[in-house]
Order: sequence, then C-alpha cells, then structure tokens
Amino acid sequence: MIERLIMKKRIIIVEDNISIREGFRAVLETIEKYEVMNLYSNVEEALEHLDQDLPDIVLMDIELPGMDGIAGTTRIKKQYPDCIVLIITVLEDSEKVFRSLCAGAGGYIVKNSNISEIVQNIDEALAGGAPMSLSIARMVVQSFQQQQNSPLTERETEVLQGIAEGKSYSKIALDLYVSKETIRSHIKNIYRKLEVSSKADAIKVANSNKWVTGRAL
Repeated sequence: MIERLIMKKRIIIVEDNISIREGFRAVLETIEKYEVMNLYSNVEEALEHLDQDLPDIVLMDIELPGMDGIAGTTRIKKQYPDCIVLIITVLEDSEKVFRSLCAGAGGYIVKNSNISEIVQNIDEALAGGAPMSLSIARMVVQSFQQQQNSPLTERETEVLQGIAEGKSYSKIALDLYVSKETIRSHIKNIYRKLEVSSKADAIKVANSNKWVTGRAL
C-alpha cells in the first residue's frame, strides 16, 4: 500500500470554473495512479501552496482572474522545471494555447475530453511527449526557428508581447514579477535593438518577423 501511494502522480488543478474544476477532479480520482492534491481558482493561490503540493502535473486554465495561465506556466516552470503543465482549453488551436506552450507548457487537454483522452494526454506528457495538434506543433516549431533570428532576449520578447496585447506597464510588471522601472528599461533596449522610437513601430517590426503576435498600436 505504501509503495502504491509513493508511485502516484501528484496533480493540482488551476481553473476558475468550479464545474470544470470539480469535473476534472472527479475523473482523475477514478484513476488509481493519480492523486489530486488541491484545486485552485487562480494562479496566485496555487503558487502560494506549490511547495506543499509538489505537483508532478499542473492542469492550468488560460483565462484566469489576476495572473493568467500563460504567466502562471512561466512561474511554475521557473520554480519547478520538472513539473509538467498541461493547459486546459476550449479551443485547441488558439493563439493563447500556442503562447502557453512557448512559455513552457507540455501540452494541453480540451475541456470536453472524455476520461480516456484525459488519461492518455497526461500519460503521454509523463512519458516525455507533448500532447498537441499538428497545427499547434507547426506553430511552435516555426516560432522557435523565427526566434533564433530575433535580436531580443526572451524577457524582452515577453515584454513586447504584453504590449502587443494591450497590457499596461503595471500589468506586465505584475505578470513577470518585476518592477515598472525594469519594464521601462526593457522597452528602451527593445527600441534600441529594433531601431524604433515608439511602441507601435516596435510591434510592427516584431509582428512582421513573427517575434510577437498582436496588432500595432
């Protein structure tokens, strides 16, 4: 019995929809090899208890109150690189799913998946795979190829992506857990590297090279 408990994979679920959250727990608790440690409605609470939960797998929604699932994925992977984050999504080919994968997520699970699909996706991720559609896989590969040609650092790209999404400096700073002054410093470096003098021009250049996604301001 003790050996069985040790071998169970520890899972936490971060999802603000209580029906979906409880639904996933109900499914996973029927699988002997999984143990659901906790459920959370936001990333901040999950991060607060991460050291106690020590999850092998995090099932993460993208659209969450406060910090979104993409920023949450980045934080969790930074704190526990071996933890596998699987995105819970409605639209499997959405741009946000793609960006969550670039942030370190190991794949995703569609919200209306049946039990066998959920288990198959989790098992695939635990085995070192990355459950995702072919179209998303192509986007990830193309992005990595394009980013190799980018003069921007990973953090500068994250900052510019936030601006492209219409986020304020304060919101970007909050998501990346840095100060507004640090964000301003990154912006200056972005302007210098891209040889531009405005946010709109920076986004236009980055968009044309597909280093970020979003509309020019």
